[in-house]
Amino acid sequence: MEIDVILPCLNEAGALPWLLPRMPDGYRPIVADNGSDDGSPQIAADLGATVIHVPRRGYGAACHAGLEAAKADIVCFMDADGSLDPGDLSAIAGMVESGWADLAMGRRCPEGAGAWPAHARVGNMVIAAALRRRSGVKVHDIGPMRAARREDLLALPISDRRFGYPLETVVRAAEAGWRVAERDVPYYPRTGKSKVTGTVGGTVRTVRDMRKVLAS
Repeated sequence: MEIDVILPCLNEAGALPWLLPRMPDGYRPIVADNGSDDGSPQIAADLGATVIHVPRRGYGAACHAGLEAAKADIVCFMDADGSLDPGDLSAIAGMVESGWADLAMGRRCPEGAGAWPAHARVGNMVIAAALRRRSGVKVHDIGPMRAARREDLLALPISDRRFGYPLETVVRAAEAGWRVAERDVPYYPRTGKSKVTGTVGGTVRTVRDMRKVLAS
């Protein structure tokens, strides 16, 4: 089975040469470029990835454009910053392929100093706890590595196109009665400068967007 891997990307030239060659056999990378000015699209194309250009800024906009461009029955999402190893995708996608879960998520387990700053980890814990209270979904991380069936995802009414997109995916999946499960995956220090959870400001924006989702 071939599986499409959607990689939202904004200036990840330093990580892509490590990341893309590590894709497992049968996993096709789709780099959804969100306005990079460091050569990321060309690097990705040279390494064999499908590249789509997403003019609308926003993490969720890039994710959703990649989902619309995908063709495979099962799709995966993961960040393009080198914090996650594509070698772990098969374990996550396998939960969907086997019928164990409708939405499978990687629960991040930090490996090495700086892999997951404390302020980002606390923000994630707060949002995950609120999600459990609201939806009864037993997840502990709103992580960026996920897998589900493409047509089922497209049928969910996901409207957020910013940092709330991963959380709204889980919320809408729970409302639709999906089986949501998570599995531990290693989480490494990202390559290059963080634009989101590596900064206090980025974490605040992410938590703000996610709280809007929970309030909707």
